[in-house]
Amino acid sequence: MSLDEDARWLEWVTKQFESIAGDDKEIDLDEFKTALKVKESFFAERFFALFDSDGSSSISLDELLKALDLLIHGSETDKLKFLFQVYDVDGQYLKVQHGDRSACSSGSIDPDELRTVLKSCLRESAISLPEEKLDDLTLALFESADKDNSGSITFEELKAELETFPEVMENLTISAANWLKPPDLDQKKRQTPRYLTRAYWHNNSRKLLFLCVYACLSLLLFMGAVLHHSQGGAWFMVAKGCGQCLNFNCTFVMVFYWSHLSYVWLWSLLMVHCANFWKWFVVPGLVFLLEKIVGIAVSRMGGLYIVEVNLLPSKVTHLVIKRPQFFHFKPGDYVYINIPVIAKYEWHPFTISSAPEQSDTLWLHIRSMGQWTNRLYEYFRQPESPTVSPKRLATSLRNRRQLLKAQIPAKLGENHRFCNIKCYVDGPYGTPTRQIFASEHAVLIGAGIGITPFASILQSIMYRYRRRKQNCPNCSYSWCENMKDSDMKLRKVDFIWINRDQKSFEWFVSLLTKLEMDQADEEPEGRFLEMHMYMTSALSKNDMKAIGLQMALDLLAKKEKRDSITGLRTRTQPGRPEWGKVFQKVSEENKGKVHVFYCGAPALAKVIKAQCEHFGFHFYKENF
Repeated sequence: MSLDEDARWLEWVTKQFESIAGDDKEIDLDEFKTALKVKESFFAERFFALFDSDGSSSISLDELLKALDLLIHGSETDKLKFLFQVYDVDGQYLKVQHGDRSACSSGSIDPDELRTVLKSCLRESAISLPEEKLDDLTLALFESADKDNSGSITFEELKAELETFPEVMENLTISAANWLKPPDLDQKKRQTPRYLTRAYWHNNSRKLLFLCVYACLSLLLFMGAVLHHSQGGAWFMVAKGCGQCLNFNCTFVMVFYWSHLSYVWLWSLLMVHCANFWKWFVVPGLVFLLEKIVGIAVSRMGGLYIVEVNLLPSKVTHLVIKRPQFFHFKPGDYVYINIPVIAKYEWHPFTISSAPEQSDTLWLHIRSMGQWTNRLYEYFRQPESPTVSPKRLATSLRNRRQLLKAQIPAKLGENHRFCNIKCYVDGPYGTPTRQIFASEHAVLIGAGIGITPFASILQSIMYRYRRRKQNCPNCSYSWCENMKDSDMKLRKVDFIWINRDQKSFEWFVSLLTKLEMDQADEEPEGRFLEMHMYMTSALSKNDMKAIGLQMALDLLAKKEKRDSITGLRTRTQPGRPEWGKVFQKVSEENKGKVHVFYCGAPALAKVIKAQCEHFGFHFYKENF
């Protein structure tokens, strides 16, 4: 910081302290926890104890400024000493002059202390792991840091261990210090209510437009009814206005539906009243009629049944539909589906998540986001009702045999069901992701449920990859031949998945695990498919409340060759991707022309598009 910045910072800290401290000019532990905004009180208590230099159970302005000055302007060693003291949980208070006390450490960190810290780190990052995995993380970090096998970690050993993680040393920040830094413009913007932010309006523009139109129509109807009955009393006019709005709410859905069918009458009247209209209508009219006939024939063809349902984490419904014989689609395509038992007249679009090479069934992964999708999830979540129909009984017996044959675990069986439910499918319809096989280096970016279009693409890629894969008959060595394929020019695929929390990964992990297993561990030109997982709720490596955890996760992943959060070989990274660094690495690989395919929220699409323009990558998006 410059001198001017220091002055502004001190002035701002003083004002902030006074607003928190109140009349007593001291901050107690509860006020400190509230101001620090930590999920786990462990770190707040440790910070408070270290800031409270006189042991008075409260922090004065002088104590706070001294501590923050050390953390912000101190050397790298000063910051590491503070980190060591936080981790040294059994540190005691030493008496100094005039009876004051000062927090200090015992000089070493034992395994129990390290386990306590890592457990608190897990809570801060919203990560849930079994106790056995926590023990493994503790052991991995402790064995790596305890160089002399003394059974404890000294400051020098912790410093040496941190130096093996250069990204941590370069960007070490302290949450306590960041809490009392003058907010920049971006921080001020984040203080704006979520529903008033530009990002929210951009991501929900269609919803907001509908609400505005709906509110305006309701207001017009209300005012019309009030003016029409203006001779009555005030409450009578209000009642009539509310009644008119109620009528609108009860009928506008059906009006919307039937008004879309009025095109037949409109065209008929135009042909009767306009002598030459039929000349302009006959060709497009025949094409439209043919499209309708084919669409109805395809969507209403027999044999379309939901044969299997899996209820996955994050309220995702996995439908397995019997695939029609002449149903052809490309990876990334979507269909409109109608399930009469859920809603007789409603059609909803969903991306096909199975590969075209999967000939027997179609997969749809549907996340519960609205009324129809929630009804679908709840319908299959309810236990099956008993029935005495002979046909249904035969189906039930057949499904039971299939269940026994599959030997589904008890826990999975609760969320798994074989069924025979009629459905109708209209499609398929293409999306920009069809272009993926024409590219040489594809970067697939999915945010949340936006991963669904890439499920089909990744499976199709691996089907084609297997066709290229060759195995030596004399040994277990396998390799991928660099054969020319007119249908696939891909030389490299980078798959990036960004999720908010740990559970959002669970429903798709089984497929990703299969994709990882299909690839050889060592390939001459590197891995054909690289995965990059990001968990935004997890704190980054340069946050003090997560340094130990992220180091332990890295060490255990190297040891077990598997990520502790997802179970994949790919290590899940905390926070959000640094797009500049990600695309710089892609550019340096020189695998050919790069095409970036994105599916997710529009706000993130804008950021990624700007980076693609900077690096000269082709960009395709599909809003979800």
